[in-house]
Amino acid sequence: MDKLIECIPNFSEGRNQETIDGLVETAKGVQGVTLLDHSSDTNHNRSVFTLVGDEDGIQEVAFQLVKYASEHIDMTKHEGGHPRMGATDVVPFVPIKNITADECVEISKKVAKRVNDELDIPIFLYEDSASTPARRNLAKVRKGQFEGMPEKLLQDEWAPDYGERKIHPTAGVTAIGARMPLVAFNVNLDTDDVTIAKKIAKIVRGSSGGFKYCKGIGLMLEDRNIAQVSMNMVNYEGTPLYRTFETIKFEAKRYGVNIIGSEVIGLTPAKALVDVAEYYLQVEDFDYNKQVLENHLI
Repeated sequence: MDKLIECIPNFSEGRNQETIDGLVETAKGVQGVTLLDHSSDTNHNRSVFTLVGDEDGIQEVAFQLVKYASEHIDMTKHEGGHPRMGATDVVPFVPIKNITADECVEISKKVAKRVNDELDIPIFLYEDSASTPARRNLAKVRKGQFEGMPEKLLQDEWAPDYGERKIHPTAGVTAIGARMPLVAFNVNLDTDDVTIAKKIAKIVRGSSGGFKYCKGIGLMLEDRNIAQVSMNMVNYEGTPLYRTFETIKFEAKRYGVNIIGSEVIGLTPAKALVDVAEYYLQVEDFDYNKQVLENHLI
């Protein structure tokens, strides 16, 4: 059976519809690939695409999207709530079917080399593809963001894995790697005080002593005038969504703040949501593999 790989590139553009449409057309123009989903956020000023394809197709579409973004997104003019360091900020490859994580690592390296060779964009390898333990965590790689990257690249420990120690003048720096599936999960609060969201994010994220598989930041949704705890759940079984949700609810109470909603960005594994339902419904002895109808149909 054919190998199937998922790719979820993140672009530093969530407001210019013409550029977003161009990315969509680029994604649809590569054979052997299906664009499953794309979403854009004006507050984050960011777009997330979800594609699946075979080995050749997924490599080609990743390159073509990075190329289009480098030609149409100018990081010197970019502003948004989400941390970012490049026009194409991050390109993860995820094993889906008949392919191993190690094979996805090799795919990520091939794409990284081609991007640097042909587009002159410096590349950091991250997560399973990381060349050093310090580079596994995307937050550490991206620290300093676009504005701080010229100085960061000159530090001894932060030479790019591909490319020279200088950013692309308008496309910045891109992180490429292989990883397991994650869930982009955001929780919205009924306050316009972003410092509360930032304090709560510090409590739930693993790097500051919270949940091991949670990465989180606090930011402001300007169009709604509310604060948000924005998270990446990098292992939804190790740290389920309901656990961070309940912790955020608990911590928000100390400030007299409530949760007014949550959102999942892009596609998510069904089990991540079923686990939440199982928890809140207090279902006893539930077997996801046997008791979910769609699993039998698939």
